[in-house]
Amino acid sequence: MWSAESMEPEKAHTQSSFFTKVDVPDHAHYIVALFVFVIGTLGITGNALVMFAFYSNKKLRNLPNYFIMNLAISDFLMAFTQSPIFFINCLYKEWVFGEMGCKLYAFCGALFGIASMINLLAISIDRYVVITKPLQAIHWSSKRRTALAILMVWLYSLAWSLAPLVGWSSYIPEGLMTSCTWDYVTYTLANRSYTMMLCCFVFFIPLGIIFYCYLLMFLAIRKTGREVERLGTQVRKSTLIQQKSIKSEWKLAKIAFVVIVVYVLSWSPYACVTLISWAGHANILSPYSKAVPAIIAKASAIYNPFIYAIIHNKYRMTLAEKFPCLWFLAPTPRKECTSSISESSYRDSIISRQSTASRTHFISAASNATDMVLRDVEMEPLGRKSGDSFRSMSSYGHSCRGRSYKKQLERKATKTYAPQKFLPGCAARV
Repeated sequence: MWSAESMEPEKAHTQSSFFTKVDVPDHAHYIVALFVFVIGTLGITGNALVMFAFYSNKKLRNLPNYFIMNLAISDFLMAFTQSPIFFINCLYKEWVFGEMGCKLYAFCGALFGIASMINLLAISIDRYVVITKPLQAIHWSSKRRTALAILMVWLYSLAWSLAPLVGWSSYIPEGLMTSCTWDYVTYTLANRSYTMMLCCFVFFIPLGIIFYCYLLMFLAIRKTGREVERLGTQVRKSTLIQQKSIKSEWKLAKIAFVVIVVYVLSWSPYACVTLISWAGHANILSPYSKAVPAIIAKASAIYNPFIYAIIHNKYRMTLAEKFPCLWFLAPTPRKECTSSISESSYRDSIISRQSTASRTHFISAASNATDMVLRDVEMEPLGRKSGDSFRSMSSYGHSCRGRSYKKQLERKATKTYAPQKFLPGCAARV
C-alpha cells in the first residue's frame, strides 16, 4: 500500500517534469507559430514541386538527379512531419501530444534531418567521381548502385535516429517546450557521448569530406581548362566533347554546392548550441537560444526548391510548362543563345585555324614541288641535237603549264581575288 501510494506522486512528478512550461509571453509562441507555418507551407509545396518536376520530365530523370529526388523526399517529409505538430503546440503554448508523441516527433525530425545531410554527402561523392574519374564513373554508374547508395543513406540515418529510443540518450521537449529533440541538455555520460558522436559522424566529418571533394573537383576543372588552352589548334573533337561534358557535370556540382552551403549554415547554430550543452554550460542557454536554432534548422527543408528554381533551367522550364501560374520561372532564351553562340564561335575559330594551317601546308608543298620541276629544267643542256632540244623545250612547256596550274590551285586555296600573273614565255609556248 505504501509503495503504491509512493509511486503515484513519483509518476506525477515525472510527467510534470517532462512537460514543463516555459514562462515566456504568449506573443513569443505566436511569432514562432507564424514562422513555423511559413516554413511548413513552403517546405511541403516547394519539395512537392521538385518531386513532380523530376517525375514528369524524362530529361531530369538521370542517375545524379536520383540523389536530388531523394533529398527532396527527405525535406518534404521533414516539413510534413514537423511543422504541423510544431504549429499546433505553439498555439497551445505547450506540448500536447504526450510522451510517445514527443518521441515519435523527435525520431522523425532526426531521421529526415540526418538523411538530408548524408544525402548531400552522397551527392558530393558522386560529383567527385564523375568529374575527376570519368572512366570509373562510367563503369560504376548504374541504377542498381545508385539505389544501393540511397538505401545506405537511409539505413545510416535510421541507426542514429533509433539510438535514443533504445537507451543511448533520449528524446525530450526543447526550447519553448513546443518541440522535441534528443536530450543534449542533461549532463550524463550517455547524453554527452551520443551528442559528440552525432556531431562528429553526422555533421563535421561529412562536412569535411564534402569540402575535400569539391576542392579536388575545382582543381580537376582548372587543370582541364589549362590543357585545352595549351593544346590550342591541336584540340581534337573528342577533347572538346570531354570538356563540354565536364562543364555540364560541374554545373550540377555547383548547384549541389549551393544547397550544401545553405544546409550547413542552417544547422550550424543548432550544432553550436548542442556543443555548448555538451561542454557543461547548458545553464547559460535561454529558452529562446534553444528554440531559434531549432527553427533555423527546420527551415533547411525549404531552401532546396528555391535554389533549383533560380539556377536549374530545365527544372524551371518544366514547372513553367506544367503550371501556367508559374510562368515567371520560364528561363529567358538570351542566356542559352549566348552560350550556344559562344560555343559555336569557339568551335568555328578552331576549325578556321585548322583550315588555315592546312592551306599553308598545301601551298608550301606545292611550292616545293614546283621548285623541284624548275631545278630539273635548269639541269637540261641547251646545245644538243634537235631531238634533245625538242625534248627540253617540251619539258619546259610542261613546267610552264605546271606553274600556271599551281597558281590556279593557290588562288582556290587562299580564296584571293588578285589578278593572275602570267609567267614570261609560257603564253608564247602555249
